[in-house]
Amino acid sequence: MKNLFPYIGKEVTVTEDMCDFNGHMNVNHIKAVFEQGWEFTTKDFGFDEEYLESGFSSFTLEDNYRFKKEFLLGDKIFPAFRLFNVNAKLFHMIGALFDKDEVICAMYETVEGHIDMSERRMSPMDPTRLEKVFAIKKAHDAKGLIPYDVRLKIKDLEPNT
Repeated sequence: MKNLFPYIGKEVTVTEDMCDFNGHMNVNHIKAVFEQGWEFTTKDFGFDEEYLESGFSSFTLEDNYRFKKEFLLGDKIFPAFRLFNVNAKLFHMIGALFDKDEVICAMYETVEGHIDMSERRMSPMDPTRLEKVFAIKKAHDAKGLIPYDVRLKIKDLEPNT
């Protein structure tokens, strides 16, 4: 199942300071594990320091989290991510947290807007970058269908875009 997610994050072990009064991993720490999914956008999308210095970035527009199984002290968590959809101004990424048996225990979705920082407004990605990101999406699509309901939606990329 993890093979459906091309980007594999860093393994995390639940520590005592990550657990809340219910004895399981607090949601804020789960969100932090999902944040590491952004590491691949720096390299593969080209959202690196040079790109940021050129005046562009991305802003989170919407997130969705779902939890199917709790993580307890000492549990190992295996995060994985993929690009689900993209258009000229938006990209939709999803992630999953797996347990040691490769069962999905938590799901994450985010929609990000491509931002022109001089105006602090969404703007289209340049055609070269958009083509690169769309190629990543197609490669991820080839991995297979996601085994859970994807709740966030963005408009599909227009054929001539």
